[in-house]
This record gives sequence, structure tokens and C-alpha cells, in this order.
Amino acid sequence: MSRGDPARGAPGDPKRGVSHLGTPEAAPPPASLNGQAVTVVGLGRFGGGVGVTRWLCSQGAHVTVSDLAPQEELEESVMALDGLDVTLHLGGHDEDDFTSAELLVVNPAVPKDSPFLAAAARAGVPRTTEINLFLERCRAPVVGVTGSIGKSTTTAMIGTILERVRPCQVGGNIGRSLLEDLPAIAEDHVVVLELSSFQLEDLPLVGISPHVAVVTNLAPNHLDRHGTMEAYADAKKNIFRFQSARDVLVLNAADPIVSTWGAEAPGRVELFEPGADAFELIVPGAHNQANAQAAWTAARQFGADRPMAGAALGGFAGLPHRLLFVIERRGARYYNDSKCTTPEGAIVALEAFPSRSAVMIMGGYDKHVSFDSLGAALAARAKAVIVLGQTADQIAAAVQKHRRDASPTLLRAEDLDSAVQQAAEQAATGDAVLLSPACASYDMFTNYEHRGEAFTELVSALPE
Repeated sequence: MSRGDPARGAPGDPKRGVSHLGTPEAAPPPASLNGQAVTVVGLGRFGGGVGVTRWLCSQGAHVTVSDLAPQEELEESVMALDGLDVTLHLGGHDEDDFTSAELLVVNPAVPKDSPFLAAAARAGVPRTTEINLFLERCRAPVVGVTGSIGKSTTTAMIGTILERVRPCQVGGNIGRSLLEDLPAIAEDHVVVLELSSFQLEDLPLVGISPHVAVVTNLAPNHLDRHGTMEAYADAKKNIFRFQSARDVLVLNAADPIVSTWGAEAPGRVELFEPGADAFELIVPGAHNQANAQAAWTAARQFGADRPMAGAALGGFAGLPHRLLFVIERRGARYYNDSKCTTPEGAIVALEAFPSRSAVMIMGGYDKHVSFDSLGAALAARAKAVIVLGQTADQIAAAVQKHRRDASPTLLRAEDLDSAVQQAAEQAATGDAVLLSPACASYDMFTNYEHRGEAFTELVSALPE
């Protein structure tokens, strides 16, 4: 990993497009955690704190897990810790767990303005995150991927290509924690990490950025957390802020914001053109061509050639909950795009299908972003829009603002079941029905996976 030392070495040979990314330079080993009192803040209902808790126990730390949620809401995560010597304080925080610890490991979802974190800071207790612990100890070069749209798919595509070059592990915001895999990750491997803005916020604590940093794009998201686009962008920039002169930043040449970030890069910059020299893909849409171009640009830093990338990407079938084909019913095809939690992502999904052929199911938790551009796109291209959840009225108003005639049909549903039924009534042979919410799921579901699984179950039960 890069620790912001621009004098570490010369950049890679730009003619070959391959950086010196074989073995990370030696750094002082992190301090031992054996015997240390460590508080994990945020176990999470979906195992977010399980991996790091298990790993900390394996390092000999005395671990306390603190979470505001009661045990009955965390039962699956608690069961995953069965047999470990862990103290669980659930259903509320105890300030002493924060101020008497020797280290806090904080889940990225925990608000930065938590009074308990402030108390720990006043007591001089250092904090870190699972990703930071991993980056400090990983011997292999790391590819980090971030962006507002497409980062999960791009991460998976990079892994699909690179596994043909050398042993490759994929993790971060996609999949499971890689901390427990550290002993098996050698210097000649490569690790690909999807990194959210929440995870990137805390990279300054360790001053580490990935050797190859990929930024797919930038659009408004998580403004309920970051407050402004400037703060959101600043968090994203941590993915390259601590690189050295020999590292690589991969940017989207077509993104008006991201494409300018190269001027701030400590290392070499590679731009990818989303529409250049298309790959033959199974997954639909111009956005997946953009993801493929980003993946190919990153993978070639490790010696992957174009035929190798094409062969790997040609077999890539997509990720669950990301514009994934589910089933065909009465001539209409149903797609689960539950991972789409931004208006821009929903526009991308809409544009993957012919105009007036997409029936869109939309709405969810309010992240305080504008739906105006989404409303314009839906008014211009959608066949029907079915809204539900907290943001239903906002999305409907945005569509109505831009609608010039009776298209698209605009409907309101009380729940996902009724939304699917209405969508089935609107869809004809050749149409596509998309669960592409443009919003997070927390108003009606535990997470986007729960929402996507519910959609899959409902559409699979539709008459053939």
C-alpha cells in the first residue's frame, strides 16, 4: 500500500502501461494487538462487524462488541461469534467501553458525530476500521475501486480478469472481510477492494491508499451522511490521496468531475473512455461497457492483455441485485436492480433498454438527493413508473414535472407486492420490468439484498 511517500521510486513504464506493482515496499509492522482491550463499535445485522471481531480474537485481543441495536435484532451476527471469548454489550452503548479501551474499531456506518466517539477521542483512545487494519497488514498490492455507480460490478470484473494473471482475492464493500485471509495472501497475489465513501473517510487515520485506485464516476449520493457534494467528493479522493509517485489512478474520462482529479494525483494517471472499443458482454447496457473499460484499464497495470480481458469479461454474468435478469413471464423480462440506490444509477438502468419499453419500480429511504434529473429521464423514456416508500411522492412529482403527455403511466403502490402486480399489468411482450429503486431500502426492508430477494420471490410467483 502507498503511504504518501512520493520519493519511493520511479513510475512504471507508461509505454507498457504496467506499473511496478508486484510487491509492496516494506513498512514498519503494525503494533501487536495481543492482550489489548479493543472495542468493536457496530456489530451490524448483516455481519459487518463479525469478520473483524473474529480476526481480533485470533490476534489475542480482549474484544468488547458494542451496538445500539438489541440482541434479538442482531441474532444472526451474534450466532456467528459463537465460541469466541467476546464481551457483548448490545442494546445501547456504555461510555466506559469507549474511554477505557486501548483501541476502537469502528464500523463505517457509525455516525462520525457520535458522542461516544467524541468521549473516546477526549480520552486519547485511537480508532481505526476493518479496512484500515487490512491495508496496514496486506502484503499484496491492492486495487481499490470507488464511485457512485458501478463500483461493485467494476470490482468483480477486475477480479475476473486478474485471476487469469495471478492469485486474486476480492473483498471490501463487496463480499466478506478479508482479514482472516491475510496469512494466505502472498506478496505475488493481488487484492481488489470495493471501497465506499464511508470506508474511505477513515483512510487518513493510517495514511494509506491502494496501489491502483479506480474511480468510476461521481454523482450525488449519501448526502444525508456527508452533507454536501464537496464533502462526499473529498471522502472519495482518499482513495488516491496517499499514493506515491509509482502508483496509478484510473479515472473516467467522460465524467466532468472525476476526469479533473488527475491534477491532484501523486502518481501516474490513466483515463478510460467508457465507449471505446466495446467488449462482447453478456450483461446489458452502456454502463457495463464503461465498467468493463475501467476494469480493463486497472487489470492491464498487472500485465493482463486485451484478449485475456475480453475472454474473462465475455463470461461475466453480472452480480446479484445489479440489473440481474430474474425470469420471463408472459413475454416480459424481469430484472432485479435492487442495489441501485441513486437516481443516476436508475437512469443508467433505464437507458439499458429501448425507449418506452421499461416498467420501473422505484422509491425507498430518503437520502436527501434530488430526483429532478431522474424525473426528466423517466418522462422521456419509461413506459410506466410505479412508486413506493418514503420517496414515492418526490419521484412522482419529478416525473409529473417533466411529463408532456400521458407517458409514462404513473402509479402508486403501498408495498412491493402490489408494485409487482401493477408492473405485471403494465408490461407487454418485449418489455422489461425493473426493480431499480434509486433509493436505499431502509424504510421498508433490512437492506437492498432483502428487497431484491423479495422482488425475486414475487416475480417468480407470477403466472407464466
